[in-house]
Amino acid sequence: MKIQSPIPVFRSFDEQTAKTFYVAFLGFKVDWEHRFEADFPLYMQVSRDDLILHLSEHHGDTTPGSSLRVEVSDIDAYREELAGKVYKYANPDIENQPWGTRDMMVTDPFGNKLIFYSDLEQNT
Repeated sequence: MKIQSPIPVFRSFDEQTAKTFYVAFLGFKVDWEHRFEADFPLYMQVSRDDLILHLSEHHGDTTPGSSLRVEVSDIDAYREELAGKVYKYANPDIENQPWGTRDMMVTDPFGNKLIFYSDLEQNT
């Protein structure tokens, strides 16, 4: 038996807003989308490298305002990538934390927090 990494589910409320944030801004790709019927809520998977997220418009799937910590190999490079994009709702910065990480928090349009981090020793 082997236990795999979890796939977090974040609540979303609007397909285009979610794609603008996760795909155009954060650099994820849409892996697949599912609806039970044409006008039903969207459930989709987005990914970037080894990070996989599910985004759900279904009421009751999850609670808005969740947080997720994601380790990245070079937080400074990711910050520069995001700074070079036109997205008027976020301009994340990096903070050194007393527990030894450099964190960059980005809040999605639905109140979910993604905290990207690297160890202090990796990128100082």
